[in-house]
Amino acid sequence: MFIQTEATPNPATLKFLPGRDVLVGEPRDFRNVEAATASPLAAALFEVTGVTGVFLGSDFISVTKDVTEWSHIKPAILGVIMEHFLSGKPVLFEGDPAPETGGDEFFDASDTETVEVIKELLATRVRPAVAMDGGDITFKGYRDGTVFLHMQGACSGCPSSTATLKSGIENLLRHFVPGVEAVQQV
Repeated sequence: MFIQTEATPNPATLKFLPGRDVLVGEPRDFRNVEAATASPLAAALFEVTGVTGVFLGSDFISVTKDVTEWSHIKPAILGVIMEHFLSGKPVLFEGDPAPETGGDEFFDASDTETVEVIKELLATRVRPAVAMDGGDITFKGYRDGTVFLHMQGACSGCPSSTATLKSGIENLLRHFVPGVEAVQQV
């Protein structure tokens, strides 16, 4: 098994590509060892000293570290990923519910059409590009012309995430969706 790695815009996050499907369905973001109990893979990665976050995408795993140098922990991370896939264990435990994606959204009912257009643009134009950088972005709300988004994986805490939001996503939404004035991270 050959696992490729790619740098992300976030120097604290590295993207691992095992050359096979990782997760079917919505991506999962594990920000601590307690949350990782839903995934044997994520739990094993948190056992590597220095790992502070694990993000599982469709065909990649993004790992975020503390101040530890990549050269010290990358071999252990590669070993954990290889061992996991060779063992045949599931990526998520069976019966683990998918994270709630829409339950905490907020917007006025009169803005439903606008919100649908925003979500469609995020799904078709933004999320694929963000996934290439080892992360994900989800819609959280819309109020008074401001779109509220949540960044995950490599995008969470990334130094360039503010530029991505303002220069990229905000400009895209302002261009295609009348009434959108700003984008804010939550």
